[in-house]
Amino acid sequence: MEFDDLSQSGIRRVANYSPYLDQLAGFANDMGLRQRSNLVHLERCLNSEWRLGQNSILSWCPLDDGILILVVPHYAIAEYTATPSSDPTQPQKVSARFITELISGERQLTLSQMQKVARLLRIESKFITLRQPLSAHPVETQIIEKMIRRYGINYVASRAVTLFDIVGFSLLAPFEQMTQLNSLAYSLNSAHAKMLELDVDINFARSSSGDGFYIWNRDHGIDANVNLYHFMHLVLADNAIARSKSVAKAVPRLRACFHVGSCYEFHQAEGLNPTIHDFIVGDVTIELARMIEAAFPGQILVGDFMADLSDQISDNTDSQVNLDAVRFLQLAQKNIAKLSGLEISGERVTAIKCYLTGEQLEGGEFNIRRLHIKDKHGLTRTAYNAKINIYRDTAQPILLGIEDRKLAGTHMRPAP
Repeated sequence: MEFDDLSQSGIRRVANYSPYLDQLAGFANDMGLRQRSNLVHLERCLNSEWRLGQNSILSWCPLDDGILILVVPHYAIAEYTATPSSDPTQPQKVSARFITELISGERQLTLSQMQKVARLLRIESKFITLRQPLSAHPVETQIIEKMIRRYGINYVASRAVTLFDIVGFSLLAPFEQMTQLNSLAYSLNSAHAKMLELDVDINFARSSSGDGFYIWNRDHGIDANVNLYHFMHLVLADNAIARSKSVAKAVPRLRACFHVGSCYEFHQAEGLNPTIHDFIVGDVTIELARMIEAAFPGQILVGDFMADLSDQISDNTDSQVNLDAVRFLQLAQKNIAKLSGLEISGERVTAIKCYLTGEQLEGGEFNIRRLHIKDKHGLTRTAYNAKINIYRDTAQPILLGIEDRKLAGTHMRPAP
């Protein structure tokens, strides 16, 4: 049989081997067994070219009865932009911007683009013969994109990430560390379930920081970033309720940071295949790690970022639109209505207020205080102290974060 690899046992093997292929289940009427078999074959060919992590796959292009791919050693991406050490006067091989654009966004190129890139990088494209030509079905294309990204490195210019850190983690006994990490993981899952109940979608991913987790939304755009911010305060709320009920050291005390910045996404090798889950590293994770070192127990810090909204503009212009942290929080507050009807610990939420703190001015209003934080390397960065108040029907409100007045006389100096 041509499709014997799609037998019942074969399907289980494919599901473990290519977890994103389960997207096909909802499109069974649109994509037949031949297309599925074709994608399984392509996945195996890409895995072979990946060579246990030795290579990285950059781009692809459909051609006749197969596809062309560009494959380079995993270290070559950095070398392409490096000036040869033997002669520092020589120009770079290709610009860093060119490489960044190549590993950003969609990986499918036209044939002419593929030929140009191969020529600039001085490599030969490789042809993979498929069992049948690609159908150009949008779901088929989407899955191939995910395949290519799984075997390469991806650059995201503007991604929101939050970092949850367990206070005093290194001083805990190993069993306490395990139970507190498990408690935090449960709070993440509980918050996710609450948002899904309200049809607020968040495709969140996480990566361990050792003392906690980096969390990000796999989806892009301002709505995805705002949803992640709301996700953060639901996690903190679940944790606060659990702490109020706990008598042992099973529930952690947290501090958290939120920031938007650039990062690289990749899949580490696990055994003979790339991991199912992606990992991130970049400016955004570096900033979060430095901020969390300065954060007080229970504090919420928001970085001084400029979120890129260029992909939200539909006028086909090249203009760049940015949203700073202050306007982002204002947007998040306006957007909070999507969580109406939320229940926390059996109590209906009546209002949520999220804001950046500052000094009280004449007339009873407050300004927004910018804080200077100096890290262990002597570098200074700007951040904001955030508060989140969750009001419920009859229960006491959940007050997250610390008050601005408690920062007086600390290492967090007001910015001039």
